[in-house]
Amino acid sequence: MRSVAVRAVPPGDAEHALLRHPLLARIGETPLVELVRIAGEARVRVFAKLESANPGGSVKDRAARGIVTRAVREGALPGRRLLDASSGNTGIAYAMLGAAMGFGVTLCLPGSASPERKKTLRAYGAEVVETDSLEGTDGSIRLARELALDTARYYYADQYSNPANPEAHEQTTGPEILRQLGGLPLDLFVAGLGTSGTFVGTSRHLRRASPQTRLVSVEPDAAFHGLEGLKHMASVMVPAIYDPGLADARIGVRTEEAQEMARRLAREEGLLVGLSSGAAVVASLRAARDTGARTVATVLPDGGDRYLSERFWEER
Repeated sequence: MRSVAVRAVPPGDAEHALLRHPLLARIGETPLVELVRIAGEARVRVFAKLESANPGGSVKDRAARGIVTRAVREGALPGRRLLDASSGNTGIAYAMLGAAMGFGVTLCLPGSASPERKKTLRAYGAEVVETDSLEGTDGSIRLARELALDTARYYYADQYSNPANPEAHEQTTGPEILRQLGGLPLDLFVAGLGTSGTFVGTSRHLRRASPQTRLVSVEPDAAFHGLEGLKHMASVMVPAIYDPGLADARIGVRTEEAQEMARRLAREEGLLVGLSSGAAVVASLRAARDTGARTVATVLPDGGDRYLSERFWEER
C-alpha cells in the first residue's frame, strides 16, 4: 500500500515554516573517513560515510527527511500521525522529526529490535507497536498496512515503497561521496540492502556521474541472520523501490563476519559502528580483492551504541 497525498497544492505559511526547521538542515554532509589500518592490510583504500554523524544517528535520517518534507508539501502532515514499519533506525529518524516538527509517530517494530532502539523511540515520544520477532520487518509491514486503512488517523509513509527514500540518496549521498573524494577515481561502491534506498539512490547517481564505478550490494548470506536492518532479498517481501538491475555484483555476509568486523572497526579504527557497517566493510574488502579495485566507497549506516547490549562486543 502506498501513502496517499491529501492535496497537491503549494504549501502555505505554516508548512513553509516547518520546511525551514533548522534540524532538517543538519541532516547529511556526513564525514567520509578512510579506513587506514584495516584496509591498509589489503592494500586498498576504503572510504566510508560515517552516517552516525547525522542528528538522529543513522543514514535513515536522509530518507526520513525526504519522506517527511514531501508529506508536508502535500498537506499530509501535520494533522495525522505518521505511520510506518521499521527495524528501528528510520523509526528513530521519524520520531526525532515528529518531536521537532509537531506531528505524532506510530511505528510497527519487530520485537527483535535492539533494546537501545526501542528505548530511543520511546524517549522521543513515539508510539511503538511490537510485532512477532520471527516475522521480522515483514510482519511489521503487514500490521502497518492494516493500520493504514484508517486514513483519517494515519499518514502511511511506507519507506519500502516511497520514491522519496532513494531520491534522498540520489540527491545527497551520491554527490557527497564524489565531492569528498576530491576527484579520486572511484572503482567500487558498496552498500547494504535493507529498504534498499541507500544502495539504489546512491548507485543511480554514481551510474550517471561516475560510470566506471562498479556497484556492489550487500545482504545477509541466509534467511535467518542477526544483521538487524539488512534483508535477505530471496526470502523476504522485496521493497517496491528495490532495483535488482543496478548491482554489478551481490555479496552475502555471515553474521559472525559482520560482528568480528564491527569489533575491529571499534578497536583498530576508533569507529563504534553497528553490524550492518561491519557487513559493508567485509563486503568492501572482499569485492576489492575479487576485482583488483584500488579505491572503494561504502556507507556505515549507524553507530554501535544501539547494539551495546549484544554479547559479541565482549569477545576477543
